[in-house]
Amino acid sequence: MNDITQLQLQVGKEVGVSPWFLIAQDRIDQFASATVDPQWIHIDPERAKRESPYGSTIAHGFLTLSLLSHLLESSVDVSRMKMGVNYGLNRVRFTDAVPAGSRIRARFVLSKFEEIKGGKQLTWSVTVEREGADKPACIAEWVTRQYG
Repeated sequence: MNDITQLQLQVGKEVGVSPWFLIAQDRIDQFASATVDPQWIHIDPERAKRESPYGSTIAHGFLTLSLLSHLLESSVDVSRMKMGVNYGLNRVRFTDAVPAGSRIRARFVLSKFEEIKGGKQLTWSVTVEREGADKPACIAEWVTRQYG
């Protein structure tokens, strides 16, 4: 699907499921450095192995959240638009940890499609799954804007 107006017909439906994406320790370390969040639960594998209830380091919740743009882009093609921007989040919950070495993917349900000046506003219900887990790692209501 590369015509955004076709998305209007998909409100209430799952529009895309991203490919699995590896959350490696080096990505967690880079995120910790970039966000100045060096908490040991994220960056100290030996200590996390000994002291963490997860038995390993885990990704920052905000790392998982920050990957939504990539995961959406890898699963929903709206290439005819010139520019897309994050407009915000209405609700976010980090419902399960993402241990280093896990793979995640996102499911995107289009909740709303609205006309705005110069473009479209899309509200997505997003579920980020961790491979092999019983519950999602993150659930979010995410608002994007597309301009053409």
